[in-house]
Amino acid sequence: MKSRFASIGVELKHHAPFTLFGALTGILCMIIFRNLDHDTNEKVFYVFHPAHVLLSAMVTGAMFKLHSAKRSFIMIVFIAIIGSVGISTLSDSVIPYIGESLLGMEVSVHGHGHNGEDTDSHEAHGESGFVEKAHIGFIEGWYIVFPAAVFGALVAYFRPRTRIPHAGHVLLSTWASSFHMLMAFGGNIPPAKLAGSFGFLFLAVWLPCCISDIVLPLLFVHSPDGLCCCHGEHKEVEK
Repeated sequence: MKSRFASIGVELKHHAPFTLFGALTGILCMIIFRNLDHDTNEKVFYVFHPAHVLLSAMVTGAMFKLHSAKRSFIMIVFIAIIGSVGISTLSDSVIPYIGESLLGMEVSVHGHGHNGEDTDSHEAHGESGFVEKAHIGFIEGWYIVFPAAVFGALVAYFRPRTRIPHAGHVLLSTWASSFHMLMAFGGNIPPAKLAGSFGFLFLAVWLPCCISDIVLPLLFVHSPDGLCCCHGEHKEVEK
């Protein structure tokens, strides 16, 4: 057990520099696309978020299949879907929403209404709450999020790979979180809040993505020997 947690700690440390780079690209996206309207930012978010879920499911499922003695189809698919949908929601929606609220960035158009009146009307009837404001993808966009997770899980089962999918979904997660925060900025990005956003982008990607790709799968395996989602895969595949 101690060696398992030691391996997880090494992986978290190993992924910090790349996550830092990803967060910088997220800030760059926010600066470049700061003038996009809320609806456009939302549409872009629902491109990056399902793509993130897809790659996350591929990595989570692959990690479990490559390192677990119990490689049943149902278990691999279950772990991949839970890890990708649950952790991606935390990464792309929940943590950015918390950051927006703490930074004072939450705006009235954060719901689905196209103007303040529509949004207020939804809230008055109890239809606009945390789910809409935080844009919980597996509820709002279940018809694209769950298929993405299932497809990623199937890819993980039949062709488990971790190196490229992990790097890709770290970037996709960063960009999804960036456009989530852009929905709250409303075109106005004060430097102080932009700096604060960088910290939340880093946390939104680093901890959840590593939990999804590394911690969650490794909690279900018997041995942490040789575990690494980015630089030890070929040894497992050749077995």
